[in-house]
Amino acid sequence: MSAEARARPAASTSRERNTQGAQLATERRLRVQRLGRIAYADALDLQADLVEQRRREQIDDQLLLLEHPHVITLGTSADESHILVANDERDLLGIQIHSTGRGGDVTYHGPGQLVGYPILDLKPDRCDLHRYVRDLEEVLLRALADFGIVAGRIVGHTGVWVGNAKIAAIGVRVSSRWITSHGFALNINTDLRYFDAIVPCGIRGRGVTSMALCLGEPPPREAVCDSIGAHFGVVFERVVV
Repeated sequence: MSAEARARPAASTSRERNTQGAQLATERRLRVQRLGRIAYADALDLQADLVEQRRREQIDDQLLLLEHPHVITLGTSADESHILVANDERDLLGIQIHSTGRGGDVTYHGPGQLVGYPILDLKPDRCDLHRYVRDLEEVLLRALADFGIVAGRIVGHTGVWVGNAKIAAIGVRVSSRWITSHGFALNINTDLRYFDAIVPCGIRGRGVTSMALCLGEPPPREAVCDSIGAHFGVVFERVVV
C-alpha cells in the first residue's frame, strides 16, 4: 500500500473519534499559544514550567506553536555520528546543538518551520504512547490536506511523509504522570539545505521536503497555524481556546 493510501484512517474510525470529541467537548480545553521565534533553550525552560503547572492542574492543556533559530537537537537515542558537519562549519552556519529529553535521534529546527509543543494531560483516557504519536501524525495529515498536499505514513518510521520525503518530524516526551512535552516540526518554508548537516532522525536514503516545495510557494503561516489548531482540537477531543 502506498504512503498516500495510508494518509487517512478509515471513515468509521474518524466518525467514532468525532463522536467521542463531541461527548468530551465540554470537559477538556486546549489553549493554543503562537509564540513567534524562541531560542531552543528558552523553549525547554518554558515547557518544563508548563508541564509542572499542568501536573498541578493549574492550567489547561496547551499547544505552543513557534519557530526556532538554527539548531540541531539530540534525542535520547541520538547517534552523534549523524551530525555531518564539523564544529567550525557549524559555527559558520550559525547552528547550535542541544541535547534534549525527547525520544528519537538527531533533528534540525530553523526558520521556516512550524514547531508544535503540546503540553497535554493524557489521563485518564489516552494513556497510550503509540496512540499519541499516531494522533499527532493525524493532525498533521489533516492540516496538510487542507492545503492540497497528499501526505502519509511510512511503516517503521515516525513522522509524516510526501512520497519518500519527510515533511514533518515527531519526537515526544511523556512523563510518568502522562504529561506530554516536545512534539512536532512541520517544514513550511524551511531552507532544506540545512538538513545536509545531519542524517535526519537517523534515517538514511530518504529525503526531506516542505509545504513550499510541494505547492510551489509557501502557504500563509497563520493559515497553517489555524488549520493545525482546529484539527488538534478534533483529533484530541479538546475545545480550542
